[in-house]
Amino acid sequence: MKIVDLQVIPFWVPRRPFRHGEWLPETRVVQTLTKIVTDEGAEGYYLGGHGHGDADGLPPDERAVLENRMKNMLIGQDPFDREKFWHWMWVANLPENILSVVDMALWDLQARYFGLPLYKLLGGCREKVPAYASTFPNMGTVQDYADHALACQREGYTHYKIHPYYFYDPVTKLSDPGRPSHIEQDIEVCYAIREAVGDEMVLSFDPWGTYRTYDDALRVGRVLEELDFYWYEHPMNEYLVGLYEKLSAELDIPILGPEIAAGSIYTRADWIRRGASDRTRIDVLRGGITGVKKMTGLCEAFGVRCEIHMSGFANLQILGSTSADVCEYYERGLLAPGIDYATPPPYLAAIADPMDGDGYVHLSQEPGMGYQFVWDYIEENRIDD
Repeated sequence: MKIVDLQVIPFWVPRRPFRHGEWLPETRVVQTLTKIVTDEGAEGYYLGGHGHGDADGLPPDERAVLENRMKNMLIGQDPFDREKFWHWMWVANLPENILSVVDMALWDLQARYFGLPLYKLLGGCREKVPAYASTFPNMGTVQDYADHALACQREGYTHYKIHPYYFYDPVTKLSDPGRPSHIEQDIEVCYAIREAVGDEMVLSFDPWGTYRTYDDALRVGRVLEELDFYWYEHPMNEYLVGLYEKLSAELDIPILGPEIAAGSIYTRADWIRRGASDRTRIDVLRGGITGVKKMTGLCEAFGVRCEIHMSGFANLQILGSTSADVCEYYERGLLAPGIDYATPPPYLAAIADPMDGDGYVHLSQEPGMGYQFVWDYIEENRIDD
């Protein structure tokens, strides 16, 4: 079997943005479906690839890299030689998300070819995974955060992760450039949520690298320790690896990172070696399925948890193929008051991560990633480049 084509199909989807606690008017954005085709008719797919989870399509420049350079590299090759391609793509210094999209479409192709859900092809370990509710930042007032956490707890979530205030001033209710950090209000949110949900709910905290000083990061970390938070994620810019070493040594709460640093397994292995974090963080746009599976093995060997970043079909398939001793939770969201997370987008018949009343998301038993495409919608809204 040989690869004969690689296509990127762009199409329009409606979206109503949620920003700073308010709904903005509905607009439309570009979603993309990457498709790899073989001479035997086997096909593999990957949705999105640019932003959060599966939801954000590739921009024109990244589509061009896939349909030109990557296509030329893959035509005539055996689609099952993913490991070889993975090394080729790193040597070519391609953007991580580009090589990741190719890798995942090839994994989807092989799983579909054998009629298996991808997590079974990877080595099935569990069919359901505990989820945590992952919030939007800037969800409104402190009370809005507390009310939302309580609503998530009643829905069945056992773990709630706070994205606090950043690039937004919760006092003036206006956008700002991110300086200074609003740690007073961030701390107030943490106290309010712990009081609302009690001691039974697991809480975590992620200011998305917006604390510019070690002192700010340390001060918030002390509060999180007092409130018995489970982890402290990405408090500072991830270029400040030396400060992460210092923070991890100073605080008892586990530091989780790096979250978005480039370099896939190579960067994260160095953080582990240096003690810059207590738990590591990766997702499938930072090395594909191949890269994340390599990272989970490395973490298992070193006794370090590897928490998977972001929601989405591929991230959930990884979790189904790994032990809870290594990768514990699935990040479900982003969530906020009034968001309908359970309804699939118009190009899919089912969401990636249906959740039961006990806070577990269940793995799809469909072949491949678990996509159930609404092909009529994709074709009717296809963009002619």
